Amino acid sequence: MTMKKITYTDFKKYFSIALAVFTGLLHIGQFTVLQMESIKFFAWHLMLGLMLIFLHKPVKKNAPPAAPALDWFLICTSLFVGLSVILNYDLYVVMMQTASQTAFFKVVGIIATLLVLEAARRTLGWTLPIIAVITVLYALFGGRLPGILGHRGYKITRIAATIFSDQGIFGSQIGVSASNIYLFLMFAAFLNVSGADKIFQDLAIRLTGKKRGGPAKMAVVASALFGSISGSAAANVMSTGSFTIPLMKRQGYPPRFAGAVEAVASTGGQMMPPIMGAAAFVLADITGISYGAFCLAALLPALMYYITLFKIVDLESVKRGFTGIAGMEMPSLKKTLLGGFKLFFPLICLLFLLIVVRTTPMNAVIYSGAALLTCGALSKTDRMDFKRLLKGFDNAGKSSVQVISACACSGIVVGMFALTGLGLKFSNFLIQLSGSGIVISLIFAMIICLILGMGLPAVAAYIVCATAIAPALIKLGIPVVSAHLFLFYFASISAITPPVAVASYAASGIAGENAMKIGLTAVKLGLAGFALPFTFALNPDYLHFGFDFLTLITWISAFVVCLSAAIAVQGYTEQKITATERLLYCVVIVSAIQSSLLFSAAGWLLFAALYWGMQIVRTRRADKNEAQKMLDVYKK
Repeated sequence: MTMKKITYTDFKKYFSIALAVFTGLLHIGQFTVLQMESIKFFAWHLMLGLMLIFLHKPVKKNAPPAAPALDWFLICTSLFVGLSVILNYDLYVVMMQTASQTAFFKVVGIIATLLVLEAARRTLGWTLPIIAVITVLYALFGGRLPGILGHRGYKITRIAATIFSDQGIFGSQIGVSASNIYLFLMFAAFLNVSGADKIFQDLAIRLTGKKRGGPAKMAVVASALFGSISGSAAANVMSTGSFTIPLMKRQGYPPRFAGAVEAVASTGGQMMPPIMGAAAFVLADITGISYGAFCLAALLPALMYYITLFKIVDLESVKRGFTGIAGMEMPSLKKTLLGGFKLFFPLICLLFLLIVVRTTPMNAVIYSGAALLTCGALSKTDRMDFKRLLKGFDNAGKSSVQVISACACSGIVVGMFALTGLGLKFSNFLIQLSGSGIVISLIFAMIICLILGMGLPAVAAYIVCATAIAPALIKLGIPVVSAHLFLFYFASISAITPPVAVASYAASGIAGENAMKIGLTAVKLGLAGFALPFTFALNPDYLHFGFDFLTLITWISAFVVCLSAAIAVQGYTEQKITATERLLYCVVIVSAIQSSLLFSAAGWLLFAALYWGMQIVRTRRADKNEAQKMLDVYKK
């Protein structure tokens, strides 16, 4: 009997799985039985992350035959850099504390910096590496610049020491990735191999399939459920959009609208608690606010985003006269819920541990992951066997590469900002700009976030913006949570903002429509995403959550604002409305969104008068016209 020959592809696959399993077990062990020093753990995390990046992201598409040799050279170099820190940890810590380096560590630090830049280029594109290089050049030559941009000047030794320290690539950014994000990416990966996407899809079909405009509503619900876990707008589009976009087109929605609905719905997943695409942990770490408190604060804006989109979709179906999908086979709700117990129970367990018990996110996700694996092993259908277990580890490794490279490369930028004081200078400039009004400063911050977000993942764009802009917004009187969530929203919403609009490009392939047309339509449908950050920046009540009167008032106002915004955008209720009515709905938004109870109540009353009062008037007018027609016929 001859043994099967192992090809290079097979070897790469087995090595990838083995590396991912080791990485996963190391991260679980760190918060259970290992508990090594933080910097040493970060070194392990970055080393394994770089190896996974160079394994899964080739030097370029259609690379020449010699390219794999370069990839393996970089994998081995990453191993060398990581072990240099791990095996010489005590010496490294002393040098880091004294901001000095031996000749050996100077070389290792330069190599590590180049590896991080190349890893970021492969996974994120050129934008973030270029920004990082510019900040390094500024640190090196900025001493020659005149005026406010100048600084004392730093030698390459000091710059290299800063980058290769806990102020740079081993700073808090990679710390969040190592401590929180990787474990949650593992949890999401195991949810997916357990069939979470199918359960969420069936649940969305059951809840919305036979409603008017069912396929579009299906996209909104499914993306809200799945998007929070996936963390990538483009990945969410490819997952749920492959099912919902063809259904929307089949019902009669134009391709540009179908693609835009999915792009906007998928982008919102990054803002939806409890996971927010793993960004919640970065936000919580940078702001110093507990994860549970941050999720509760982010809940209402996320719901407002989706309620507005859901109502816009509903009114679009009114305009087009769409109903639910006739003859569509509905999955059994009972079967879906019973089959999804293995998925819902771990999620409930996760939320209970985070919000009620208030344990650390690391322990919460480890216990919830154990619950997930236990429920999966006991399941009669889609049992979590050894093959799926390995696939879960492997998928976690693949999904982590973008976050690890973003956090590591962001560490270079943050380190240079701290060394040169560039972040403080930028904040002072923004404060001076605020002389024209705080709204002007917010608009300026929005533009920067949108520009950075066009070329970066939301987490990376947010980290850079938080370093440069957040301190200024806080000095202007905007609360910490509001300031940071403002920046994160615009870093996320850039996924549907032309000209780059990565979520719109992902949807265009499925919809068979021009990406720019989808992007422009998505901006209209995603209007809430552009308006909400200004809302909670200027009125922090929208981030308040508690069992009190303020929360009740705020949530009622939020619901009124969402419905009014959707009606103003579409120009429809159950019938077409006049331009004057659309303008009055805008007045409702401005009134109800205020922190004053008097203004809010006035907005509610105006909304009631417009929404129900005008329907009564139209109904009576229609009945009167119908009666007149019957009378005219009778007279004839």
